[in-house]
Amino acid sequence: QVQLVESGGGLVQAGGSLRLSCAASGRTFSTQDMGWFRQAPGKERVFVAAIKWSGVSTSYADSVKGRFTISRDNAKNTVYLQMNSLKLDDTAVYYCAGKAKELGLRVKDYEYDYWGQGTQVTVSS
Repeated sequence: QVQLVESGGGLVQAGGSLRLSCAASGRTFSTQDMGWFRQAPGKERVFVAAIKWSGVSTSYADSVKGRFTISRDNAKNTVYLQMNSLKLDDTAVYYCAGKAKELGLRVKDYEYDYWGQGTQVTVSS
């Protein structure tokens, strides 16, 4: 079983930056495709970004494209989400998720096999 632990959330002013980390243990991280999702209060969980096991390919939601960057360090079993130019609408609980590698990148939450507990990001005006 894989365990994921997110960190790096917090309170930031609009226009600021945060970097989320997701540390994985329990399985060969380098063979797993990883994703970030978020859930705002009263809303469904939605896709934010995903990265292939190799780190070569990435995908982003339109709402974060150009502001967020997903990356990974397989030597450290960690995936990151660098968030710049944060907006009020970015306020949400951010979840890290993983799945066995396959062709393409997955953007639906039900396509991921395991999840972290989430980390709160709050953007203030």
